[in-house]
Order: sequence, then structure tokens, then C-alpha cells
Amino acid sequence: MSKQQENEEVDLGSLFVIIGRGFTKLFNFIGSIFQGVFNFLITFLLFLKSNILKIGIAAVVGGVAGFVVEQRSGTKYIANLYVKPNFGSARQLYNNIQFYDDLVSQYDDLVAKKKGSELSKIFDISPEEAKSIKKFSIKPVINENDILTSFDELMQSIDTATVKSYSYAKFKATFTDVDYKVHEISVISSKNDVFQKLSIPIISSIVNNDYYKTLKGNNKKSLLRTDALLKKNLQQADSLHDVYKKVLLEEAKKTSSGTTISLRERNNMTTNRELELFEMSLKLNEELVEVSDDLSEKSEIINIVSNFQPIGHKVKEIQKNKGFQYALIGIVLMIIVLLLIQLNAFLKIQESKKASLHNK
Repeated sequence: MSKQQENEEVDLGSLFVIIGRGFTKLFNFIGSIFQGVFNFLITFLLFLKSNILKIGIAAVVGGVAGFVVEQRSGTKYIANLYVKPNFGSARQLYNNIQFYDDLVSQYDDLVAKKKGSELSKIFDISPEEAKSIKKFSIKPVINENDILTSFDELMQSIDTATVKSYSYAKFKATFTDVDYKVHEISVISSKNDVFQKLSIPIISSIVNNDYYKTLKGNNKKSLLRTDALLKKNLQQADSLHDVYKKVLLEEAKKTSSGTTISLRERNNMTTNRELELFEMSLKLNEELVEVSDDLSEKSEIINIVSNFQPIGHKVKEIQKNKGFQYALIGIVLMIIVLLLIQLNAFLKIQESKKASLHNK
């Protein structure tokens, strides 16, 4: 064996040793992560075991307090309104719903009369009905197709160079709640028959906005012009098709003489022209359907997909139950207090150790 071969074997051996050490460090690192998670779980379970009675008492006290509050506030009812805003009016709708909820949340004995008067004026309801309203909220109906559709519309409206530099992931990250198409407005009240009186004022607050009225009018004019132009082009295409068929019939009568090649060429030209006319008519019809859909969908500033139910249903969701909410708050507060007590004891031990070392 030559000296060069021995050196190569030594180099390969060293390489395998380095690779082996790298894998060992990697597996040790992964193992340390699992061990850390396991130790944390064990420590947390031991903490719960030693304090389960205190945490349980906090949960019971919180649950009872929440139950009392729930009973005092009486039975609550909820109803939902689903809307589809157009012309970017969703953001204003969210602001309006937040404003209504702020009026509700400001309720107390000192401003009850004022609050009832303000809401009753906005919704044209009695002060008693206004005082019965406990909550306004709005959220989007999450639909992945809304993001895909919006991204596709954006890609068609910008130049090719920009398309290459704008990814779907980036677009999705900037997609907010107001960008979804359908939104759910929820109202909670102590009366079960007040909800249908609220839908018209909520919609009117947006519909009567001059800015959105202008956008709606301009959009409708533009769509009507496009519709008329497409219908005219389709009529011309159909007329051209009829004229072309008459010409072909006249030419067919005159084909008593001619070669097979000229007939084949003529047939090929005829087929190609008919296909072009057919494709043109098909495209015009598709564009007409799109314009018709836009006219139908954007005929209103806000479309009501589903109105409030005449009678609201009782609030039974556990996450909206005061007993559950207060019990959860009690558990969290008790855990925080216990952790602070343990932290304080740990700091005292460390302080005593430091003092003893300083005395030595």
C-alpha cells in the first residue's frame, strides 16, 4: 500500500468521525428538547397535584359567582345577520358595529337613560328595547376561496413584472377580516323579539353614505355601457356569421369546376373561419354572463345573505356562559397567585444563600 493511499484512508476515516460526531450532537440536541418538554410536563403535573384543592376551590368560587351574575342578568338571546358588502363598505360596517357595541358597553345606572335614548334613536326602538341589547359583534365568514378569488383578480389587474414579484403567501398574509366577502353580525339581547328591527338601520347606515352611493352609481353606469357594447358586438358577430353562410352557399353553387386541392383548401378556410366566429360568440356570451352577474351582485351597496331570525335563540354556548367564564378566570388567577408565591419563596432562599456566603 502506497503512502498516498494511506493518507486518503486516514482522511476518509477522519471525515466519517466528523460526520458521526455531527449526528451524535444532532440526536443529543433533539433528545434534550424532548427531555426538556417531558420535565416541564412532569413539573406542571406535580404543581397541579400539590395545589389541586386550591385550584378546585377557585374554580368553584368563580363558577358560583358567574352563575349568580348570569341569573341576575336573566336569559339572553342571540340572532345573526349575514351580509355581503360591496365597494369596500365592509370597513365602515365594522366601525359602525363597534360604535353600537361601545354604546352598549357604556351602560350603567348613571347613563342608562342616555344610553337607551341614543340606541332607541339610532334603531327607532323603544328605550326598554334599547336597554335590553347586551352585545353587538361582527366577524367574517372565513372562506379560503375568497382569498384565492381576490388574488386571481389582483393578478389579472397588474402587469406581468409585478406578478412575478408578488406571491400568494404574501397576499394571504395581508388579507384582513374586512376583505372576506360574507360577514356575520351577531346581537345578544334579553328580549327575543327585537332583532328584526335592527337590520334596516344597520344596513341604512352604510347605504345612505354619499360616497358609497357615488361608487354604486358609477359602477352601474360602467357595467351597463359594457353590457350594451357586448350585446352590440354579439349581434354583429351573429350577423357576420349569417352573411358568411350565405356567401358559402353562393360559392357552393359555383363549384361545378375546380380541382380537389382547391376544394380541400376552401373547406379548410371555411372551417377555420367558422371556428373563429364560434369562439368569438362564445367569448362574448361569457363576458355578458360576467357583466350580468356583476350587475346582479353589485346592485346594492350591501346584500343581505340571511336576515335576523324573527325570534332569537337562547345563548347556550359554553364559551358565552358566565359560570364557565368566571370559573376559568378563577383557575387562571389562582395559578398565577400560586406561581408568584413559589417565586417569592425561591427568591428568599436565593437571598439567604447569598447572605450566608457574604458572611463567610
